[in-house]
Amino acid sequence: MDVDPPPRRRRTAAAPAALAAALTAALLAGCSSGGDGAVFVTEKGTSIGRAAADGRRDAPEVTGQTLEGGPAALADHRGKVVVVNIWGSWCGPCRTEAPALERLRQHYQGQDVEFLGINTRDQDIANARRFQQEQGLTYPSLFDPAGTQLLRFPAGTLDAGSLPTTLVVDRRGRLAARALGGQSYDALESMVEPVLAEKSG
Repeated sequence: MDVDPPPRRRRTAAAPAALAAALTAALLAGCSSGGDGAVFVTEKGTSIGRAAADGRRDAPEVTGQTLEGGPAALADHRGKVVVVNIWGSWCGPCRTEAPALERLRQHYQGQDVEFLGINTRDQDIANARRFQQEQGLTYPSLFDPAGTQLLRFPAGTLDAGSLPTTLVVDRRGRLAARALGGQSYDALESMVEPVLAEKSG
């Protein structure tokens, strides 16, 4: 679990505390909306949750500009398994987890698995770009400083206080698994493998 960006980041950002508070309030309100929420069953002793194939919610239309300035959309990868990682450059566990994510991307290269990051609450895009470069991340990340893309996810999918968060989207564009907080390579692989093994259609 992680907390808000350190004070030195706040002084250089455009009211990030207000943005974070608004995002937290909206996500918590969504989490209490009952039957409209995403359904994940958390594995005992872990922070990994899975959704049964017959009870998965559709992933939202996540789209925008990447840190490099080009367009990207989750829907571009329909028909493949997609690993979506939500992160911030100010987040310590995100930095710890990043090498495992890049290693995982390399492992699944050419196996119908795509990766997409969502960078959130970084008011200065330079910080996000520096993080991406330092960690050697080769997959694209959307720049989402105000959390606009995050608010599109079904209620109960995200926890505003838990970064990084990793989601696995199945070939039909549905939310199949979720991990709150930083994960090891083995834990991330355990999320992807069962979804990749599912038959398409």
